Amino acid sequence: MKGNDVVVFVANSSWYLYNFRRGTIVALRGAGYRVVALAPEDEYSRYLVEELGIVHLPLPMEGKGTRLLGEGRSLLALAYMLQRLKPAFVFNFTVKANIYSGLACRMLGIPYANNVSGLGTAFLHDSWLFRRVRSVYGVANRGARRVFFQNQEDHDLFLSHGLLQETPTTVLPGSGMDTTRFTFSPLPPPAPFTFVLIGRLLGDKGVREYVQAAGEVRAAHPDSRFLLIGPHGTSNCTAITHAEVQRWQAAGVVEVLGQQRDVRPFIQQAHVLVLPSYREGMPRTVLEAAAMGRPSIVSDVPGCRQSIVAGRTGWFCDVKSVDSLTQCMRRCMALPQAELQAAGKAARARIEAEFDERIVVEAAFDCLRDVRTGHGEVLSWLPTHRE
Repeated sequence: MKGNDVVVFVANSSWYLYNFRRGTIVALRGAGYRVVALAPEDEYSRYLVEELGIVHLPLPMEGKGTRLLGEGRSLLALAYMLQRLKPAFVFNFTVKANIYSGLACRMLGIPYANNVSGLGTAFLHDSWLFRRVRSVYGVANRGARRVFFQNQEDHDLFLSHGLLQETPTTVLPGSGMDTTRFTFSPLPPPAPFTFVLIGRLLGDKGVREYVQAAGEVRAAHPDSRFLLIGPHGTSNCTAITHAEVQRWQAAGVVEVLGQQRDVRPFIQQAHVLVLPSYREGMPRTVLEAAAMGRPSIVSDVPGCRQSIVAGRTGWFCDVKSVDSLTQCMRRCMALPQAELQAAGKAARARIEAEFDERIVVEAAFDCLRDVRTGHGEVLSWLPTHRE
């Protein structure tokens, strides 16, 4: 491969690329591509550079921003960067990146793919603004070489809203799982029975329902544990405030552990993962827990619905229902340890059979096979990773 065979990944956070797209990045680098990440600066930006050996260029983009000036700045910055990079291909992830980078790529004639990892706030809430966002999303999708989805229901919704037209599509098994990194782990001792929720601290993730249900369960089972892992202050209009999280910590019902670079030790401590989200693409944390032999309680909504086999690898609760979640948690606590173990083993077997990361990596290479690499000048202005 030539030094100017550049592949760009665009997302609304470096955290997302490091945690969810690491396998694809490593595979592309191994094949000789020069990978560049365009994402806002955060603590994971340096890990992209130091551990994965790629170039990171800071992108001005705010997840919950709606002000015209700021959004226009993000779009122009993306267009400027992509025009300088002249990449062989661009992979976009997360809603704003799909829209803004998709529009910029379409304008510049750069081949790209959009990845719908979830519908996001623009589909969960209805207003004049979000209806306009959905309309522009369709424009960005129609110029893509391919649009990837993580569940069939999201695909069908985009199709019914006219957001695809003739664009080729593929439904993938989430972002794929590295089963050598997330290895099977036996359940911990029966007591204390431990639940864990891992995710951004957003209202749309069902975090408040989890905290309220934890209070109900602990009233009857004081020795039970409820772990809550994930960043707060996330740039999203449903983000839970720092003050609210502090109140939860003071109440002592849940153990608020913040963002963790490695979630595996906390999954090992837990018996069951909980994700009462309002909608997902394909919830990564459920797949991670399953790979480690943990069943999950998830809400009966698109994305979550496909992440488990109800009654075999996990259980459904009603969306936005504290009572339903509480009852489901109590039923899990009443199960014999052998039944929990069987559910965990079934979850691991399903990950191995259906969610292998190699499926996702191969889909990326399929996109690159369809485009010519090499775009003239060597991009000597790019910073070089020091080995």
